Amino acid sequence: MRRWRVPGPRLLILVVGLGAAAGSEPGPVTCGSVVKLLNVRHNVRLHSHDVRYGSGSGQQSVTGVSAVDDSNSYWRVRGKTSMVCERGTPVQCGQSIRLTHINTGRNLHSHHFTSPLSGNQEVSAFGEDGEGDYLDDWTVLCSGTYWVRDGEGSTAVGFLPAEGLRETLPPQKKQEGGTFNDLCLSSCTESVPIVTALSVYRVDILLPL
Repeated sequence: MRRWRVPGPRLLILVVGLGAAAGSEPGPVTCGSVVKLLNVRHNVRLHSHDVRYGSGSGQQSVTGVSAVDDSNSYWRVRGKTSMVCERGTPVQCGQSIRLTHINTGRNLHSHHFTSPLSGNQEVSAFGEDGEGDYLDDWTVLCSGTYWVRDGEGSTAVGFLPAEGLRETLPPQKKQEGGTFNDLCLSSCTESVPIVTALSVYRVDILLPL
């Protein structure tokens, strides 16, 4: 598998509102938790299944679906590559994590392959049995000490992609919302931005330990 190492910082900011699962108490998101991430603007959940892109990396596709009961929209919060984050440990602001797809065992991943629809950077699911490479790592950006969920879904968090994929977006791109990568709905009949700078998400479902 060819790995891409690109110098310079690349900034991907996702502003995420966190809503607690029904009946759960407010508190930090923890390592080992299983979540569904809902894009508030498009009302779709981050989704993947064992279907590969027909171009670009050829890796497992990552899209968005609207179905609430979709079993392919579950992701486990884990420590970054080669690091163990003990189950139940609160995720701190500034901590690097992986999001591992439950049904296929592959990690949310990005690189400099081109998205088949938008022409921007592709997002995929990569690795086997939860192990891929450093491009699976995402740094949590939030205020305070921990990545916190609360009943009102008002907590904001951002993610920075792995070292080697970061570069500074021009100011106008930041104002426009940025385009680090665009995903499409599961039908892929039209280009719908699911992951862009300033996309708004919340934890739609959180399954505690």
